[in-house]
Amino acid sequence: MRQLSTEKLIISLLVLSLYPLSLQARPFILVVSQDDIKDTPTSSDDDSTVDWDDFGESETMPEEILDPGSWSPIFEPSIDPDAINGSYYITISKIMSAVSNGDVRVMEEAASEIEAAAKEGDPHARSVLGFLYGMGLMRERNKAKAFLYHHFAAEGGNIQSKMALAYTYLRQDMHEKAVKLYADLADIAVNSFLISKDSPVVEPIRIHNGAEENKGALRKLRGEDDEAFQILEYQAQKGNAGAMYKIGIFYYFGLRGLRRDRAKALMWFSKAADKGEPLSMELLGEIYARGAGVERNYTKALEWLTLAARQQLYSAYNGIGYLYVKGYGVEKKNYTKAKEFFEKAADNEEAGGHYNLGIMYYKGIGVKRDVKLACKYFLVAANAGHQKAFYQLARMFHTGVGLKKNLPMATALYKLVAERGPWTSLSRWALESYLKGDVGKAFLLYSRMAELGYEIAQSNAAWVLDKYGERSMCMGESGFCTDAERHQRAHSLWWQASEQGNEHAALLIGDAYYYGRGTQKDYERAAEAYMHARSQSNAQAMFNLGYMHEHGQGLPLDLHLAKRYYDQALEADPAAKLPVTLALTSLWIRRNYANSFLVHLIDSLPEVYPKVEAWVENVLMEEGNATILTLVACLLTVLYLRDRQRRHAVQPAGDVALPDQFNEHAAPALN
Repeated sequence: MRQLSTEKLIISLLVLSLYPLSLQARPFILVVSQDDIKDTPTSSDDDSTVDWDDFGESETMPEEILDPGSWSPIFEPSIDPDAINGSYYITISKIMSAVSNGDVRVMEEAASEIEAAAKEGDPHARSVLGFLYGMGLMRERNKAKAFLYHHFAAEGGNIQSKMALAYTYLRQDMHEKAVKLYADLADIAVNSFLISKDSPVVEPIRIHNGAEENKGALRKLRGEDDEAFQILEYQAQKGNAGAMYKIGIFYYFGLRGLRRDRAKALMWFSKAADKGEPLSMELLGEIYARGAGVERNYTKALEWLTLAARQQLYSAYNGIGYLYVKGYGVEKKNYTKAKEFFEKAADNEEAGGHYNLGIMYYKGIGVKRDVKLACKYFLVAANAGHQKAFYQLARMFHTGVGLKKNLPMATALYKLVAERGPWTSLSRWALESYLKGDVGKAFLLYSRMAELGYEIAQSNAAWVLDKYGERSMCMGESGFCTDAERHQRAHSLWWQASEQGNEHAALLIGDAYYYGRGTQKDYERAAEAYMHARSQSNAQAMFNLGYMHEHGQGLPLDLHLAKRYYDQALEADPAAKLPVTLALTSLWIRRNYANSFLVHLIDSLPEVYPKVEAWVENVLMEEGNATILTLVACLLTVLYLRDRQRRHAVQPAGDVALPDQFNEHAAPALN
């Protein structure tokens, strides 16, 4: 990236690309020009900026407080559901049992209990009822009722319903309403992040790579049963400090398929720190400052952070600077020292240092307020994937302070941050269920996340329906889903995923319309979906558009455009060389032998292929029939050559054969 003074900063927000997953939605690209950066008076009384995060008011709060109505008491054994809302969680447990065992009666019973509680005003029951109406699960699918129940649930404090509402508004381009909800959600999320650097979070994992299970990614997520984890644990037990730190991180944040266990994490961090491991020292500083699993002690926090910084762990400077800003663990607040520590971090390309300097200039803390400079610091931090920087840029776009007001951009950035909030635990539970073979529970949890607007969850839920069919335990209005209901639900999920940039989803939507899977055949809508996938550089979509132009299906019959799309498919994916070569051969035959039997043969292939496949299986595979097929092939070849000879023989005298035109009358190269 260019220096802070450049006139154009191109920021690639790659926060969702923490795992090497295929079929990921395209990276979010934010282009900010000099015209977008506004001059703000240094004396502005604007109070739209956020206060400094407080260690003790975010991470130490349990998930059921940050995310009221969360299903964590069902999945986290350390939480007592009776201490929160016993009857509600008993019903949620019934729902989970019903989808695991495929028990329609229990599901109907649970749905009735949820509806009764919702009528009595329970906001969390209203949220679940909104989910049931949205899915059409034991209730008639009714988007209006789903919206209404989520609206009242959100007013009653249910955070996940607020996410569902925000996503609903976003899909309808109602940015003024969506941005307010996503701003509140992002505020909750950002206050749970670490101060020194970004928190490792449980990213939703794509369980498929298109047609097949994503075994490469899933292999590493089996928790303590994973062979790689067992090797790492063995290394830690033998005294490897780096392995100790990694295991501590896995337990502290619940990564790699492990349940969160703060006690185990603290034990491993302490052992690693005793061996001089700086990352563990930094985490211990964070833990003592937050009082997460230990008694809060700012003095110890400063000691551990200082020890980590002395080993040139530059992110620790952010934590030390924060303590000086707040006056925790030090004699008094000292903005000058805080700025020095942040500058040390920034000088060593630590994103948190740029972010913290941005905050100081944004709020005028110990420095003259300079919103324009603050914005540039935030942009540098955002380019490094710093979540809090995204949040501050979202606020700038939202309020028009520092950046020109842009509600669609603000909404998109808030959503990126909000999707890293505590409700992402749904992803961990869904993955855990899937890996245990409980496909029904995994599908329900992914469906809940899909309703909240998570593209990967939408993709996963749709894939489970397509892959597992009846075994997905999909339930409809009055029982198990019919084939048509499953196709329709998968179609809806793929469509939502495609709207958020999933090119594979857009391709599947096109296929559904083209072949009439789960919907009526509609070549024009198929072409629209393929166009959407093609805009994301999907080679298969380009090829399909070429085919549709070649045959005039949903698009004008245009052989030149067909060739252009075939060429684009090859440029986008070299692996498409064989099908593209065959397609170009078909175009050549179609141009030069428009009325020959070869064109009719090519056009009949889609209808003939299933019959040929059955014939090969039932006839050809019988002994002796291969000889007959060989003779038939030879006869067809002779007929073709005689037809070609006849055409040359009847050429009028005086005619001169025209030279082959490039890519028009010349057969495409087959090499």
